[in-house]
Amino acid sequence: MAGQDLRGTLPEGLGDAIRGTAEDIAALLRGVADTGVPVPGSQWSLGAAAAHLAQANELMADIAAGQERSHGDGTPQSLAAANERALSEFGERAADPLAGMIVEQAAAFLKAIDERAGEGAVEKALFTPLGPMSPAELGSYLLTHMLGHGYDLARALGRPHMIDRVRVELALPFLIRAMPRVVDAANSAGLNARYTIRLWGGARFGVTFTDGHVAVSPQPPDRPDCTILTEPVTFLLMALGRCDPWGAMARGRVVAWGRKPWLAPRFPTLFRAP
Repeated sequence: MAGQDLRGTLPEGLGDAIRGTAEDIAALLRGVADTGVPVPGSQWSLGAAAAHLAQANELMADIAAGQERSHGDGTPQSLAAANERALSEFGERAADPLAGMIVEQAAAFLKAIDERAGEGAVEKALFTPLGPMSPAELGSYLLTHMLGHGYDLARALGRPHMIDRVRVELALPFLIRAMPRVVDAANSAGLNARYTIRLWGGARFGVTFTDGHVAVSPQPPDRPDCTILTEPVTFLLMALGRCDPWGAMARGRVVAWGRKPWLAPRFPTLFRAP
């Protein structure tokens, strides 16, 4: 199935990106003797982060296969608590077995999606920790999750990460879907603003706040208050809480303009990454 995306069920390139990202993560892990090294910016060790990835890939594969799996109520706090419970019940921390699980469960996800298409259930919603999603959105969710934690593993090992522009654009459908569920109510209270978010290379979408409530659209709003242009990898890292927006702006990776350009630095603070 390499080079194509499962009977048209997934957007072009998404299946290959899921397979490739899982393999890239496994390549980082294979042969690592000490999985107790800390992950920068996290309370997890390398082994715990890899175990979480293996468990999450299995969760996504089960959901794609139509199994009912509970994992929190969709809030960042409940997802974090569910992750910790799951890790406490799963003892594997060795690098090579976890590398194999990550790849196997990514393949199981793609197999389940393909079988779903064969059964004519392509349009039926799947119930995920962040609400109902289409198979394509769930695939984007799986990719985004692997990219975020894969980046963490690469940093812990001092190795290059696997995030690139193409993979970031394939993550956008999930990010657009999930944004309303991860709004920080305190930071967005009373805000009225229209944002256009653009990535270097052309992808764009709109985010509109009305009295603190958010609507996210694949199409930018008319007459945005603030347009933010971001280098794609930087955008994903900021969205996942891995990159400081002020530092990104200082390095020229983020530029903003419009009637209210001062709204740009506030934008990343309006969401809490799960």
